[in-house]
Amino acid sequence: MTEYTDRSGATHSLPAPDAEAQVRADDRAHVFHSWSAQALIDPVPVAAGEGSTFWDYAGNAYLDFASQLVNLNLGHQHPDLVAAVQQQAGRLCTIQPSVANDVRGELAHLIAGIAPDGLEKVFFTNGGAEANEYAVRLARQSTGRRKVLSMYRSYHGSTSTAISLTGDPRRWANDVSDTGAVRFFGPYPYRSPFHSESPEQEAERALAHLEQTILLEGPSTIAAIIIESVVGTNGVLVPPPGYLQGVRELCDRHGIVYIADEVMVGFGRMGEWFAFQAYGGRPDLITFAKGVNSGYVPLGGVVISDRIAAHFDTTPFAGGLTYSGHPLACAAGVATFEVFERDGILERVRDLGERVVEPTLRSWAQTHPSVGEVRGRGLFWAVELVRDRETREPLVPFNASGADAAPMGAFATAAKKAGVWPFVHFNRTHIAPPLVITEDELVRGLSVIDEALTVADDHTA
Repeated sequence: MTEYTDRSGATHSLPAPDAEAQVRADDRAHVFHSWSAQALIDPVPVAAGEGSTFWDYAGNAYLDFASQLVNLNLGHQHPDLVAAVQQQAGRLCTIQPSVANDVRGELAHLIAGIAPDGLEKVFFTNGGAEANEYAVRLARQSTGRRKVLSMYRSYHGSTSTAISLTGDPRRWANDVSDTGAVRFFGPYPYRSPFHSESPEQEAERALAHLEQTILLEGPSTIAAIIIESVVGTNGVLVPPPGYLQGVRELCDRHGIVYIADEVMVGFGRMGEWFAFQAYGGRPDLITFAKGVNSGYVPLGGVVISDRIAAHFDTTPFAGGLTYSGHPLACAAGVATFEVFERDGILERVRDLGERVVEPTLRSWAQTHPSVGEVRGRGLFWAVELVRDRETREPLVPFNASGADAAPMGAFATAAKKAGVWPFVHFNRTHIAPPLVITEDELVRGLSVIDEALTVADDHTA
């Protein structure tokens, strides 16, 4: 029988090897996977996880440098979260959202407590896409306007409105043509669409572009601007100084609702409860999911400003979900706050980011010709890979697939063979391990990525 040893030294048995064959057979015969050509994939059967590591059925360990989908902030099988779900299941598994529930109310209270003053109400959803859907509904219903502005480099979810607002290529085949969706260019200093020469100039020119977009679309027609506080999958694009504050000013001037999409970067990923707290700006609506309970039970939501919430004091809100504020999910969320406070998660994320990750990644820019730029904060970083540092030609083309994407595929394969599961998107690898990763694990994982980058170096000019 195959075994694995967790970080405490305890030994656990994995299912018998023949169980893998059944898992694979069932998956290939009956599971329809997202974002995939079904006949061209071969998903790895995963048997167990603990902390920052998961194991396949053969006992191969993978250090999870992607936190699954950048949602497993407190890692696999955190005992406090598991216990919270178990205890809640023993008392009350589920209840409809129209009644009051203790853990639902407690989690809403805790979330309001970390939001800026004047954002006191929380509407719970089942995940991040729904959170963005409902934030848009709140903005549209409270303003009486229709249009919503979003960035080209963005991802807001795959439900109807969320995918229409998404900028990246996943929208192309799914665009349901929400007639109110309008896109604009956000700041991206390394590949500036505004030909800027500094982050400050990038912020200034990006804001001027956004203001022109608002004026040309008609300010009185625009309900909201939705922005990932730090653009996630599409590049870990950190807002340059003054940008989010400038967005706030434009929204105030034109009566537009500012929605901060914190689905990926909220709950400690950047070393703050919400990423916008590191960069300024004060949203009217904050969407969240993922790290609020590390995905142990699906949960998301919208934090609502008092002004918008007041609109619905006597006017019914037209929206609802059967599982809004599900007790099992909320119990894991309450436990998440307890772990963050007890274990100093925000402080350790800032420390590891500043002391370990940033200097290591910046050294790669000196030793690997394929590294064009590194950027990020806390435990969320992007390493942008290029064929030529001077021209900044990406290592693989935009939205590459098949043979065109082979260099990134080879890099990922090298990392996995060495026991690290990387996050790869287009010409970038992202560093996004669980926030509970030990320093030794973090150093080991970075060392594996460092070695795997030599594969990318082979494709440089």
